[in-house]
Amino acid sequence: MAYLSKRDLIIRRAFSSDLDVLTTFNTALAWETETRSLDPTRVRYGVQAVLDHPERGWYVVAEYASTHEVVGQTLVTFEWSDWRNATFWWLQSVYVRPQWRRRGVFRHLYQFVECLARKHSDQVAGIRLYVDYANLTAQTVYQALGFRPTSYQVYEIDFILSHPSL
Repeated sequence: MAYLSKRDLIIRRAFSSDLDVLTTFNTALAWETETRSLDPTRVRYGVQAVLDHPERGWYVVAEYASTHEVVGQTLVTFEWSDWRNATFWWLQSVYVRPQWRRRGVFRHLYQFVECLARKHSDQVAGIRLYVDYANLTAQTVYQALGFRPTSYQVYEIDFILSHPSL
């Protein structure tokens, strides 16, 4: 498969009309990365909550220009850093349709986000993401884009997915 140029993709913030594809991508992502079957209704409400409330975050999608098919996504969320007096943007829910992988879709998504972050560098401290230890392919991509591993590990207590009835 050929690498996609900037002309091949439309990178844009997601619209409410992208709700179905974002929901589908997020449920597929959970299955691929954690073998976790998510409740699509809950995921749909979660995606809708972001689309309705940009202070929670915003999705960026990659659309194949000739067909307008959405082929990839990422979610940008925010973390305040008191040490830097600025906000880190977190990339979450990174997903590219399997048949579009290794063609530069994520690179284009990231470059769009990075450009916006740099335009607001007085308010944005940097960009972060997390990746599964075993996902060496993603780690290679992220490092090629300039991301570096940190000395931190992520710990959590998950009230929702640990007890889906909540």
